[in-house]
Amino acid sequence: MKLVVVESPAKAKTIEKYLGSDYRVLASYGHVRDLPPKDGSVDPDDGFAMKWQAYGDKTKQLKAITDAAKDAEELILATDPDREGEAISWHVQELLQKRKALPEKVERVAFNAITKDAVLEAIAHPRGLDDDLVDAYRARRALDYLVGFTLSPVLWRKLPGARSAGRVQSVALKLVVEREREIEAFVPQEYWSVAAKMEQDGTEFTARLVRWKGEKVERLTIGAEGDAMAAKADVENGLFKIVSIETRPLTRNPPPPFTTSTMQQEAARKLGFSASHTMRIAQQLYEDGAITYMRTDGVQMDGSAISAARGAIANRYDASYVPDKPRVYKSKAKNAQEAHEAIRPTEFSRAKVGSADHARLYDLIYKRALASQMASARLERTTVEMEEGTGQTALRATGQVVKFPGFMALYTEGRDDDGDEDSKLLPVMAKGDAPAKKGVEAEQHFTQPPPRYSEASLVKKMEELGIGRPSTYASILKTLKDREYVRVEKNRFFPEESGRLVTSFLQRFFERYVSYDFTAGLEEELDDISGGRAQWQEILQAFWQDFKPKTDEVMEQKPSDITAELDKFLEPLLFPEKEDGSDPRLCPRCKDGRLSLRGGRYGAFISCSNYPACKYTRQFGQRGGDQQDHGEDEVLGQDPETGEDIEFKTGRFGPYVEMGQGEGEKPKRASIPKDVARADVDLEMAVKLLSLPRIVGEHPETGKEIEAAIGRYGPYLRHDGKYAKLETTAEVFEIGMNAAVVKIAEAKNKGGRGRGAREPLKVLGKHPRTEEEIKLMDGRYGPYVTDGTTNATIPKTVDKDELTLEEAAQLIDERAAKGPAKKRKRKTTAKKKKAPAKKKASAKKKA
Repeated sequence: MKLVVVESPAKAKTIEKYLGSDYRVLASYGHVRDLPPKDGSVDPDDGFAMKWQAYGDKTKQLKAITDAAKDAEELILATDPDREGEAISWHVQELLQKRKALPEKVERVAFNAITKDAVLEAIAHPRGLDDDLVDAYRARRALDYLVGFTLSPVLWRKLPGARSAGRVQSVALKLVVEREREIEAFVPQEYWSVAAKMEQDGTEFTARLVRWKGEKVERLTIGAEGDAMAAKADVENGLFKIVSIETRPLTRNPPPPFTTSTMQQEAARKLGFSASHTMRIAQQLYEDGAITYMRTDGVQMDGSAISAARGAIANRYDASYVPDKPRVYKSKAKNAQEAHEAIRPTEFSRAKVGSADHARLYDLIYKRALASQMASARLERTTVEMEEGTGQTALRATGQVVKFPGFMALYTEGRDDDGDEDSKLLPVMAKGDAPAKKGVEAEQHFTQPPPRYSEASLVKKMEELGIGRPSTYASILKTLKDREYVRVEKNRFFPEESGRLVTSFLQRFFERYVSYDFTAGLEEELDDISGGRAQWQEILQAFWQDFKPKTDEVMEQKPSDITAELDKFLEPLLFPEKEDGSDPRLCPRCKDGRLSLRGGRYGAFISCSNYPACKYTRQFGQRGGDQQDHGEDEVLGQDPETGEDIEFKTGRFGPYVEMGQGEGEKPKRASIPKDVARADVDLEMAVKLLSLPRIVGEHPETGKEIEAAIGRYGPYLRHDGKYAKLETTAEVFEIGMNAAVVKIAEAKNKGGRGRGAREPLKVLGKHPRTEEEIKLMDGRYGPYVTDGTTNATIPKTVDKDELTLEEAAQLIDERAAKGPAKKRKRKTTAKKKKAPAKKKASAKKKA
């Protein structure tokens, strides 16, 4: 018997069908061991020796592999064809050798697609473990461990409210924070555009003003309404004739097939998938044999795949859509050993695979790969110039027509931000024609700040800078969200207070280690290890000999000294110069104290030096220039019922409204929700917020009240101990009885119980053996999977976003096989009650 070890049970099941009865295929369920999360797991003084520890929840899998290995004549390691896959094979071999269960013959095979031909070809041509890839894995794992376990304690002790820091995710966080600073510092500039609606032979088109008073008109040329109205009048009064028509052909080539990065970007743009969700679905498609390996930075396709794609194009379209020669794309990957074939379908004859998200992602991969071998699109770009008699004023119209769609008939690449290119079709016109003028418009605009990063644009930026690698993007973004350093709203990243503070701390005290060039350079050095061009301990030593003394130096400083340094470092951001030249640090409340950064139990904030006499505070992330609007207390008016003042205030945890300050009376307060702008917080809104919770009415079936309110996690409905989520603050005040009953019913149908209506994080599919639907849930003690009867906790070593249907089904089966644990616990308790000695001990405890 030959033992084959792979990562997942789905992959094992697929491969076992191809290999036959002489082979036994077992899954390791990912990595089988890791560095223990404690000091000393990596020893820099002993050549960066590592102490590995087997995962506790992998005991069953490891025992099965060990027992099978003892009876096997050969061990075949068939994990994924990349650095992590090589590392899993190395760990399995090391563990079996340690347990004296390693067969005499050990071979490593790798395949880029789980198809019968690919698997059998790999089995026929085995190789040994790639020591360079294993060394690259060890170097990255040790480096990330050393940074995390050396830098994080510095953050915990010196920066209140900070969680932890990482080598790459801290740099990704810096990108998000710096973009937010650009947005905050941005000063909008007014400008105007003038355009005429023209008509020729019954076809309307738009012509924009490009010359006025003999001067070229660019985007910001007309900056005032008066000038815009004057330019509009000149266009209205002029008789415009066509003075030139320029038509030029354009050729647009198809993009290459997907890499990991471009797949994540397109799935985010077109399907709204997060990077982690995209990778989880792609993993399942790969294990089902539908696509090639999904962690790659290569753009080339195998010769047989190119031939198959060209055949599929000819079957779908006519011969003109197939280029004369196959398209060959060159990979930009810096390390050829980690650059595999691009992501593509294993069979171009299968246009559809799976259902729901699987079908959508497969369709995207299929069309992108097929389009990459199609003919170029041919377009025609037309530019028409029109002038009035004096030549002082000119208009321009542009249009684009597709002469031959080529690959665009199947696929067009998404964009992060729409451009302003005019691609509309123009009517047939000739020099000397005078199109009819139907109207002229002058439109006001304001320059816009750079957009916040989406998952797609952040991955693209990281790739451009050389930060991280294809296999790490999803986990980097997930870590930022899990640590609550960022939040995602409308698919855009917003830095949280804690994220801004950590970034500021690292920029001030560890500037080199969060610089883009340094991080990218270190990535290249790590790639050199996997390519056999560098020795891994030397790379680590060069990093450690500078990094360790720096952390020791910062650790010796007092927290108050750290805060004082951050106060100086962030002065331009927190206390920008005022237009009137007054002191930006002057307290707006007492007009005497000076403002400075302070550290508290829950993080940093701005406060007055006259505390406690003056209790003025504001949030860390709030710019000093905003204090006139937000910093001072403001009386919004008097409560209509009590006549008490209602004030708008800002504390260290954000803005709020307050009513009631009598002796011995605790004031009533309500926080301002994030989706409510400061300009909208008037007396009416304040009264509404302070009046919550609001009773919507009595439920028509139960007769119990339905309550609308705003809690820690946002707006919600409550009825009979059950909760239903609301989308906006406005719904709390506007939702009626009918809509409320529907929302509560929907929440109940989605599995709500206990304190609230719990919605499944994801529906994984039907159990392969019982046909019951398996759902991924978020419980009180962490994520779990359920089939409606049995609940199974997900081990801490398993990423819930990477969990497959087969893995979930096995967890449920194992939990069901164990039977109910509570019954055994009750029997033990009953026996204890019969023991007289323990009764006395219990009595003493009560006394």
